[in-house]
Amino acid sequence: MHLKLSYLLIVLVSLFASGWSFLEHDSWINIDLHHALSATRPEHFSHRGNISIPSLNAGLSTVVQNPLTDSELESLKVLARQNGFYRLRATVTYPNGGSQRFLTSSKACSLLLAQFNDVLWVSLDPNGYVTGITTSQDPAPKISECTAENTQQINEKNFSSDVIIRHAELAPVPDTGSFIQKFEREREARERGEVRDNRGFFAKYWMYIVPVVLLVFISGATNQDAAK
Repeated sequence: MHLKLSYLLIVLVSLFASGWSFLEHDSWINIDLHHALSATRPEHFSHRGNISIPSLNAGLSTVVQNPLTDSELESLKVLARQNGFYRLRATVTYPNGGSQRFLTSSKACSLLLAQFNDVLWVSLDPNGYVTGITTSQDPAPKISECTAENTQQINEKNFSSDVIIRHAELAPVPDTGSFIQKFEREREARERGEVRDNRGFFAKYWMYIVPVVLLVFISGATNQDAAK
């Protein structure tokens, strides 16, 4: 029993530490969702729902979404049969009052055939600001074409969304400190005369050997021409 509790504590501590390693200061964001469903009015967006993320490090979220009305479902079916795009507008609000707006799109047919099961990907930079929001279907539908027959059978009106937060990975930083220290040590050693030249004989004196070889070669060619 004590062994199981010890393992559980180790897992919880490691998860907590890995979460805090993403962002130096944890924060929250709120995402307001609007979508365009009409093929005749592409500029018209209606409210889809709201996502609240109380902790960016933990990645937990609360999703509240409105069910589609009968007219909205029919509009989406028409858009899917026309091979149109379902567009999602996400407005992000930060604790300091700032906001950002992102626009993403996917095939309306894919969303419809997936029975409105989708994944919202929220990408963050190291400072906790959103750099992008994209959507994909989960699971991906096996049928890629929407016809009047297969769309007419769909009566689902509720979105079922998973929210996944992607933290930015920092690129490796060059170790300039070690390079400068090595350079300083070599410079000081040269000034004290402690640097040994371990190069081979030819590497050391090639600038003297090459002219002599060329001179001998040219002299030999000249003597052959004179003999002729």
